[in-house]
Amino acid sequence: MEITDFSLTEQELQQFDRDGFIGPFTLYEPEEMKQMHKTIRAQLFNRTHAPYDAPLDVAITNYDRHLDVDLLTRHVFRKEIVHRVRSILGPDVICWRSEFIPKYPGNEGTDWHQADTFAHASGKPQLVWPEGELFGGAINVWTGFTDATQENGCMQFIPGSHKQMNYDESGGMTFDPVTNNNVVKGQYARGFNGYDYTTLQKDKSWKPDEASAVPIVMKAGQFVIFRSMLMHSSLPNSTTDKTRLGYVARYVPGRVKVYPDTDYVKEFGGEYRLDRFGVVQVAGTTTDPKNRVASKSLSGMDLKPLVIY
Repeated sequence: MEITDFSLTEQELQQFDRDGFIGPFTLYEPEEMKQMHKTIRAQLFNRTHAPYDAPLDVAITNYDRHLDVDLLTRHVFRKEIVHRVRSILGPDVICWRSEFIPKYPGNEGTDWHQADTFAHASGKPQLVWPEGELFGGAINVWTGFTDATQENGCMQFIPGSHKQMNYDESGGMTFDPVTNNNVVKGQYARGFNGYDYTTLQKDKSWKPDEASAVPIVMKAGQFVIFRSMLMHSSLPNSTTDKTRLGYVARYVPGRVKVYPDTDYVKEFGGEYRLDRFGVVQVAGTTTDPKNRVASKSLSGMDLKPLVIY
């Protein structure tokens, strides 16, 4: 019998609340993902409708391609994802950002980090939750476009670490890819796309409990759900021939303000205008009135019929 409801069970919700993550779940079979990856890869090089006019060597080039690549637009609406996220966030859910996160052979690991307001790069909040709410940040859905192994740089989580922020994002970080790359931190050389996330630590003498870290090994086509406030990082890619590629879609309740009072995003040494940006309503109908809401994708796809109620 076909499954039509993928909502998290009460037991799964309790597990998610305790650990800050759940999964992996299978969304695509490996051969299906292999073909999907091939198709999307060719489309990514066509930047006719891409949301940001950014240099190809900065990470924001990989941002928000769900706004112009049809297969990625459909991906962020998949009921296997949206039903589960809606279980956590409530009926009104928007996808506010997505990005590809590649780790090439020989790449360093990623710094341990948490994200609440996503102000870590510029010091200016990109998300603002209503005052008095217990959690901030976003619900991240990380889908493997390739296998993710300990050898090629899978993610690591510290279970239960999402209930206390160890970083102050309001300070912002200095973008310096030369100085900040391949710095040994704990067990591995780590970095953060040209930033040093440790500069945001509230307690400069504090160190993440790496002994408690769990490697998140996944097959291509699987996804894991986690709170952005969970302590997470990735291992180095120690292989010589295997790229690890993940695609993360980030969701928040519609009541959250996205890029409040700004017309650009400031990251990676530049400022990138938000003229073509819009949040995508994947469930429910309500969103903060100041949020830019996309009714069509940048490639012309009508988004309304895709909404899951």
